[in-house]
Amino acid sequence: MTYSSASSPTALRVLVIDESQRRGSDLCAGLALAGCQVAAVLAGAGDLPRQVEAVKPDVILIGTDNPSRDTLEHLAAMNREMPRPVVIFADEGDQVCIRNAMKAGVASYVVDGLEPARVKPVIDVALARFEADQALKRELETTQKKLSERRLVEQAKGLLMKLKGLDEDEAYKLLRKLAMDRGQPIGTVAQNVLETARLLL
Repeated sequence: MTYSSASSPTALRVLVIDESQRRGSDLCAGLALAGCQVAAVLAGAGDLPRQVEAVKPDVILIGTDNPSRDTLEHLAAMNREMPRPVVIFADEGDQVCIRNAMKAGVASYVVDGLEPARVKPVIDVALARFEADQALKRELETTQKKLSERRLVEQAKGLLMKLKGLDEDEAYKLLRKLAMDRGQPIGTVAQNVLETARLLL
């Protein structure tokens, strides 16, 4: 997802979650100073994935005394389904709580520092950290996919060598030809060869 900056024609849409009306008002004031758009204000994080799907925020800001286990579980569920940069402004925070929040996908955790003028720089840091984390995840997924594909190709080559009496180079060329003829990635062809063999053998 591409995130707009406050200086761009489309301001950041921010979902505010806070059970305290006073603290929520302070968050909204900080967002107004930053040129952000308050997409919605919620009193709790219940059913967060559905709320995020409905509101479609760019960033989520949470004000809390101390994030509860339920809140962190809702954040973790959202982070799996539709990740967003999350900033928590908490009145309290110990190392265990902060560590658990980061594991749940929180990009920035600010303790006892809710001042309207600080909201914008904190959001900027959270956006940068979130985008870096997402890039790292994509890179990891790509690497894992390549390794998985390589394993499938090696297994399919071994099967073709055994069944057709081919050497390794011939088996690979056959897989590559099948991939070109079918217009499919070689990993997909290798998986199909293995699945077909399981049905026949």
